[in-house]
Amino acid sequence: MQADWEFEIGAGAPVIDACWPGLVDLRRKPDRIGDIGETALVSALAPALLRMNSASSLVWTAKCDVWAPETIDLDEVDAPGAETKCALACYIDLLPSHPDQWSSPAGVEAYCRRVCRLLTAVAARCCRADLVVRCAVLPAERQTLGITAYLTGCGESEDRASEALSTAVSALADSVGRQAHEEYA
Repeated sequence: MQADWEFEIGAGAPVIDACWPGLVDLRRKPDRIGDIGETALVSALAPALLRMNSASSLVWTAKCDVWAPETIDLDEVDAPGAETKCALACYIDLLPSHPDQWSSPAGVEAYCRRVCRLLTAVAARCCRADLVVRCAVLPAERQTLGITAYLTGCGESEDRASEALSTAVSALADSVGRQAHEEYA
């Protein structure tokens, strides 16, 4: 699987808003997973969101979306031309579970590097992950750093693209879970 990361925290860059009105707080109410309509579009999304919002996770999710991108780069998804006929993408906003976890750019950079190392070890084609570090606004007007994880899958058909995206989503959840295990082992 292809994976990369970058910072996007300058003036005018998008900000992760954990206080948006449509927030479904899966940490406190995992039974509301059905309220997230995107989970019907990607089979691995609901289990992944539940894992990433579990008590043992180092992250929690504030928002996600799923869409069909108009174009994708063949090299970035490690796919032959026929496998890029259909594509599906999603993003998941990840925020730190512990207040001081990503308090410095160096801390979130190290986290992204470890997650990307784990993702690139996954033997999967036709999918990729891009982790974008952003400023984030948390409840009580606290600010921190967060990560928007962009995931893409492609295939000969919509079903194959959805399967590839599900592979990427599951790999992200696995990598986040391994981070928690390594951090506290």
